[in-house]
Amino acid sequence: MNASTIERALPTLQIGDFQIQAISDGHLTASLDLLSHIDPANAMRLQLQAGVNDPSLIHINCYLVRGRGRTILIDAGAGGINGWGGELRVNLLRAGVRPTDVDTILLTHAHPDHIGGLLDAQGDPVFPNAELLIPPRELSFWEDDGNLARSVDRGRGNFLLARQVFVGYRHRLRLLAEGDVLPGISIVPLPGHTPGHTGYRVDSAGRTALIWGDIVHFPHIQIARPDVSIAFDQDAQRAAAARSTLLDMVSTDRLIVAGMHLGEMGFARIQRIGRGYAFTYAG
Repeated sequence: MNASTIERALPTLQIGDFQIQAISDGHLTASLDLLSHIDPANAMRLQLQAGVNDPSLIHINCYLVRGRGRTILIDAGAGGINGWGGELRVNLLRAGVRPTDVDTILLTHAHPDHIGGLLDAQGDPVFPNAELLIPPRELSFWEDDGNLARSVDRGRGNFLLARQVFVGYRHRLRLLAEGDVLPGISIVPLPGHTPGHTGYRVDSAGRTALIWGDIVHFPHIQIARPDVSIAFDQDAQRAAAARSTLLDMVSTDRLIVAGMHLGEMGFARIQRIGRGYAFTYAG
């Protein structure tokens, strides 16, 4: 077998009873002009210095969590919406998981690149046996007719997609409460990117991993410069505050983090460097 036919192993992390795998859905692209509080030339420099071949590329990860009798998927990628992603199901099969095997889906938030993979081309649920768990503030934001009326262009499409997903899973949709979602998994509210944007903390056998959703989109830029937000943030100031607070916490506590746009390697550790931070991949 030659090297071109050998598939790279999925990034995998063992947290006590839980195995967590980063499952790629592919990528989307976005202009560095969408970033605030940084000159695009400086943003480009940070990307190139980090060895990023395509500075506009944003990787899309989902996370498969197995343990204690559960098969959990955290977010479901873009599913090909807007030409983004669409590789989730193939990569789940690489992990030995069929869509019917997934019993729980946790959402960090309901942007298209996190929920597009929940429905097939006919609008039917891709994961028919899964309970869909969503933060209450996230659901109410997307179901608010006033918010829909104020949206324009692509924003309106985002609302319509979110509502279509909620209808598709309406018989198996449950609102998250504060605290534990499931034994060993708890929610971490991280509002700013969206009103109900939420991370998930996995604890078992003295080990911890934090899946932080969309705390960053361009990790080489926004971890070094936590003040830099992106136009996708519903409240840029609050998102930046959440990012700074979280980076301080995970670097101090030396936690492993995982993020939907952290890169294909999936897992990282954060170190404080002066006023900013740096990261190294781990797993």
